[in-house]
Amino acid sequence: MTTDGIAAVFVATHNWGKTARFFQDLGFELDFATDHQSGQFRNGTGPYVFVAEVPADREPGIQLVLRVPDADAFRPGPGVEVVAGFADTHYGTREMSVRDPDGRDWVVQAPARS
Repeated sequence: MTTDGIAAVFVATHNWGKTARFFQDLGFELDFATDHQSGQFRNGTGPYVFVAEVPADREPGIQLVLRVPDADAFRPGPGVEVVAGFADTHYGTREMSVRDPDGRDWVVQAPARS
């Protein structure tokens, strides 16, 4: 089984309010906000965008999250270095980390076990 497209874009920011407004001004709708300066946005049927404010000593950045429909059936090819196998998250998915040939880490996300 291979990946099934992009599940999400995670955005780390130094200013939740300004970044939330930026995405809303681009036509994204807020699905939900948390009580710790983060939230999820959607625009149509594409990937969701999750924005989280990080402390000033952390670099803001963007992470693409690849989707797989079944973690147990996913077998990456030989050119994929697995950094960490699938583990349950506190937000209801299973995620693993892989590394590309240039040393970038990627997240692969699957639904939680039922």
